[in-house]
Amino acid sequence: MKETFEKYLPLFIGKYFQFLFLLFPKKAVHKAYILFCTPQKGKILPEQEDFLEAAEDERILINTAKIQTYRWPAMGETILLVHGWESNTYRWKTLIPKLHKQGYNIIAFDAPAHGNSSGNILNVPLYTTCLQKIIELYRPNHLIGHSVGGMTAIFHQYSYPNQEIQKMVVLAPPSEVSRISKEYQHVLKLSSKFMKALNQYFKNKHNYYFEEFSIAGFAKKIENTGLLIHDKYDDIAPYHEAKTIAERWNNAKFVTTEHYGHSLFFEEVDNMIIDFLKE
Repeated sequence: MKETFEKYLPLFIGKYFQFLFLLFPKKAVHKAYILFCTPQKGKILPEQEDFLEAAEDERILINTAKIQTYRWPAMGETILLVHGWESNTYRWKTLIPKLHKQGYNIIAFDAPAHGNSSGNILNVPLYTTCLQKIIELYRPNHLIGHSVGGMTAIFHQYSYPNQEIQKMVVLAPPSEVSRISKEYQHVLKLSSKFMKALNQYFKNKHNYYFEEFSIAGFAKKIENTGLLIHDKYDDIAPYHEAKTIAERWNNAKFVTTEHYGHSLFFEEVDNMIIDFLKE
């Protein structure tokens, strides 16, 4: 019964949006945008609490969101970690001790609507605003971002060219919001007319149409030295999108893995990151 409900729920939601669109188009599009930006998971699980509680922590008010930050202090260069969609700082559990052992001062934070941070929605522009505030506060030397966190790291450097950020590691990043929006349309079975209105809503709110919000396009302006790692068989973020990002990011080294998945939770990946930072 539960599987049947979950299978047909997107169709019910899509039909509701389409019906509402006939009567109150602005309200329907707003609701569709909110759903588009709403994670379904990513809060701290009981088994994740001990690791995170061992860090020095502080909550920072950014706009209306209370953002949870974590620190593993050391005397070396500062690294800022940026997790992905429906995740939280715990995703760095294996990497953090290795970086700390190398003497790096480590900062991480939970995105809005994720982990121990407040809020209900997340998108790359919002995440970028938070990232900028964290950078202003902690002045990191290097950024490491996974998935949507990787998208955010690149968009941040495009939006806020910051020479203090020396190196960037980007893991398994998606690139094209236009593709993501088409997948959203397909799941909810929304009409072309509805999606055109949603695209305009996105433009009005973020100054980009879906097709203009391209991480590969933004990467052309990035001057930071970078390491981009992506699995050839990633079933969440298409490999070809990462390849295009790497081709347009002049100072990036592109590493392809096979059968490491989207999360890239492998010791070889951690070692590549550490070797790159030490170069």
